[in-house]
Amino acid sequence: MFDILTLNKISPLGLEKLEPENFNIGADIKNPHGVIVRSASMHDMDLPENLLAVARAGAGVNNIPLEKCSEQGIVVFNTPGANANAVKELVLAGLLISSRKVIPAIEWAKTLKGEGDQVGKLVEKGKSAFAGGEIKGKKLGVIGLGAIGALVANAAEKLEMEVYGYDPFLSVDAAWRLSPSVHNVSKINQIFAQCDYITLHLPLTDGTKNMINAETLAQMKDGVRIMNFARGGLVNGKDLKDALAAGKVAAYVVDFPDDEMLDVENVIAIPHLGASTPESEENCAVMAAKELRDYLRNGNIKHSVNFPDVSMPKSGSARICVLHRNITGVLSAINGAFRGNNIESQTNRSKGDYAYTLLDLANVPDEATLEQVKGLEGVIRVRMV
Repeated sequence: MFDILTLNKISPLGLEKLEPENFNIGADIKNPHGVIVRSASMHDMDLPENLLAVARAGAGVNNIPLEKCSEQGIVVFNTPGANANAVKELVLAGLLISSRKVIPAIEWAKTLKGEGDQVGKLVEKGKSAFAGGEIKGKKLGVIGLGAIGALVANAAEKLEMEVYGYDPFLSVDAAWRLSPSVHNVSKINQIFAQCDYITLHLPLTDGTKNMINAETLAQMKDGVRIMNFARGGLVNGKDLKDALAAGKVAAYVVDFPDDEMLDVENVIAIPHLGASTPESEENCAVMAAKELRDYLRNGNIKHSVNFPDVSMPKSGSARICVLHRNITGVLSAINGAFRGNNIESQTNRSKGDYAYTLLDLANVPDEATLEQVKGLEGVIRVRMV
């Protein structure tokens, strides 16, 4: 029986995937084997010795202490793509509300309350102040062509925009998902120079922080409209405000507003609604629960952010799961420890400083052998499933 701690309200549809005969789920579990979390911060949390895995029902993992988890052999999962459609739809809304001045027009219309029969005439007289352009035929640059970016690119193309995509790490799967009409450019400055609209869909890293700044803004077309439904830190707030004041940027739509961006003219600040749909929350919860279940019961890893993805069909009488550092000699030492056992199947992969080895043995090893493996240099955690 595995004890699972929930740190946020998790969709029942997801928790149903953790069958009650194998999983005990609750918000007050004291020493869990697994955690399912959405937005709650785990940085100040004491990680229990029993904790084997954390499943984040969402894509971002800024609320999880990744390095601490890695050092303790705790596998961290996320759910890439589970909320992609929800974010895509809000990006499309962002394209439209950045162009048509719908929000200020609605606010103005409210001021006409009480004018009685004159409302119709006042609307016709005042509507010209809120005229905007169409997105059809305009050029959209999509920076980052992962699960969300690819959906945005394809949807915009169907809305008859001319779409340009940039992603230096474009995967084969992502390439297959893209419409053949999307122009795949090799240099990001091609997006800056050509596009009327730019939408950001990439993670916040040391390399991408403040990537939209005075220098890159200067390369853009006058009147460009920028959508940021990825992370606020991708954009330098001061440089963007200067570009808005100068008319270089016509509108900035952001789903991660901070104090600097609130109440700035031509900034449309959305309170992080990208994945806030019941469908998205259900999809993320289901995916997170399945990842957690497969790892705890079978040792398979899929969609981990700190350890490599490793899975294989079960065979033999015992499966040994070894999380270890990616250093020379560990794999041969593990195999040496099991020299008295017949290894029916084995797989190993690494990710940065860490690696994972699965071994299916024909017979169940004794406790002394497992203790020997646990004591090997570089080995972080060993368990048998």
